Amino acid sequence: MLTLLIFTLLLMLILINLPIAVAIAMTAITIFVGLGEGSLLTMLPQRMYASTTGFTLLAIPFFILAGNLMNSGGVTSRIFRFAKALVGHIPGGLGQVCVIANVIFSGMSGSAIADAAGLGQVLHKAMVDNGFKPKFSASIVAAAATIGPVIPPSIPFVLYGALTGVSVGRLFMAGFIPGIMMAFAIMIAIAILAKRENLPKAKRADFSEILKSVQEAFLPLMTPVIIIGGILSGLFTPTEAAVVATLYALFLGFLYKDLKLGDLPGILWTSIRQTVSLLFIIAAAGFFGWLTIHQKIPDQIIQNLTGMSATAPGIIAMVIIVVLILGCFLEGNAIFIITIPIFIPIAQRFGIDLVNFGVVMTLLIMIGNLTPPVGMCLFAVSSFSKVSIGTLSREVWPYLVGILIITVLIAYVPQIALFLPDLMMGK
Repeated sequence: MLTLLIFTLLLMLILINLPIAVAIAMTAITIFVGLGEGSLLTMLPQRMYASTTGFTLLAIPFFILAGNLMNSGGVTSRIFRFAKALVGHIPGGLGQVCVIANVIFSGMSGSAIADAAGLGQVLHKAMVDNGFKPKFSASIVAAAATIGPVIPPSIPFVLYGALTGVSVGRLFMAGFIPGIMMAFAIMIAIAILAKRENLPKAKRADFSEILKSVQEAFLPLMTPVIIIGGILSGLFTPTEAAVVATLYALFLGFLYKDLKLGDLPGILWTSIRQTVSLLFIIAAAGFFGWLTIHQKIPDQIIQNLTGMSATAPGIIAMVIIVVLILGCFLEGNAIFIITIPIFIPIAQRFGIDLVNFGVVMTLLIMIGNLTPPVGMCLFAVSSFSKVSIGTLSREVWPYLVGILIITVLIAYVPQIALFLPDLMMGK
């Protein structure tokens, strides 16, 4: 009963347009006062501070900054040309280029919003200029951007690792195959729709064009190699990898002369605002998480599920349904922060692998980025494409179905995601 009351209150506060961080904190404060335990509010500053001081979380501002630098440093156009040379001639043409470009760029930014707002603008304009309907182009850009946080580096994986203590390196490796599967699912949907929409496709690139595009994109393509290679070799931690990615992005920007010193204050300010916004949510959720632990909500749920003879497959189905519903109303990182303190003890009790669980949770919040009314990728793409949220929501359904199929497959066949981390890092 208390659990239902807590989440009903939280949802009500969000629906009246309170900022998510404020809604989370107000829910915890109201419940403590309502239970006659207002004296525990003295823990509010301490819990908020403690939840934002983990070393792993330091990776988040640097990955955000790296993504913003890449978007401003001329990298996107080189990636676009390379992807076009590879797949521009297959059914769906530039739609397929959009997916491949996002796969490549995902190895640099780790943020769906950054991919949608940065690389997405270049890809959308190119598709529209080549005969794509704006609504169709915008839907592809929004769907393809969700690949970014699944293929490493990934801000959600860093956040999940900080909240659970699970190895971020293992999470990064576990994201590779699911991310590629997501890309194939979206590409298949585009190829099917290409015939119905009679989409144009580019002329097959000759060898010299492919070679030239590889030469231009070679240094940007080395970004994920440097990041993942450094982590696997033990040269640096995932947190230090974020700093390396930032420095490399700066190097590329100045090398290509697309980034000027005068651009840095604006890029830094944007990155600071994005970081503070996320950390404020994390801070508020730290107190909210303590509320759930103090009231023994995970223990109560586990007891109820055990009494119902619940099984691991049933628990996974429950998590999928709950997160899909929450994804319609909450931003992805907020879902992580609110639900992880409750879900993790349950997953451990029923023997669910926490690395694979993190991948499934990330896939689910990516679906949330494409579902109204609070689909963040929909908002990001709508802002520059001028396609309404309602129209975008209808157009992305084919890709949503593909991503959901991949998510369910990963959830029930964990060996798919765990193959690489087990192979590269041992069991």
